[in-house]
Amino acid sequence: MSVMHIPGHEHQGPREVSLQEIRDLMGNCQLCPLGQTRTNLVFGVGNPHARVMFVGEGPGRNEDLQGEPFVGAAGHKLDELLSYAGLTRKEVYIANVIKCRPPSNRNPRPEEIQACSPFLREQIRSIWPDVIVCLGNFASQFVLRTGAGVMSLRGRLHQTGHFVVCPTFHPAACLYHQEWEPLLIEDLTLVGNWLKEHPAKEDAHE
Repeated sequence: MSVMHIPGHEHQGPREVSLQEIRDLMGNCQLCPLGQTRTNLVFGVGNPHARVMFVGEGPGRNEDLQGEPFVGAAGHKLDELLSYAGLTRKEVYIANVIKCRPPSNRNPRPEEIQACSPFLREQIRSIWPDVIVCLGNFASQFVLRTGAGVMSLRGRLHQTGHFVVCPTFHPAACLYHQEWEPLLIEDLTLVGNWLKEHPAKEDAHE
């Protein structure tokens, strides 16, 4: 992952910048036009020392109103499915590629992703998870630096540097394509099995 230079942290490594410092740096972000149309900036939520980080696409209506990711129908679906990975919501960290809701939930534009993605990179560096679960095409393509879609990427774990990456469907997509839900469950089960086979080192997340 490339490093966004935060003043005073020109040579920072993993976990040397706190999530709060990154959020403070974003402030009332206006790096792209979405800053003019959002209700709330949706930074991220969860365990700052999580072994597993979930990355989605961007906030929807409920997330924009509440300022927290995955609180709508897709979030409830994700909560239901976390158990297949042996996880609870309190154990993971959840963020999105972009932090502001695109109007009418349209797809994020390349320039919006480019403006916002350094913050996600720094969130990943701050948390330094063992596993990144990418929910949907935008997250998968960003983290894995590929143009391939989730359908061809899912079903196996990928390694990119320190991170094990699990590309899978966005829970929102499974609300409309119920036939994809068993595949999402299959992918989360892969994550759960990997975690069992690679128990956390006692000092790994202190």
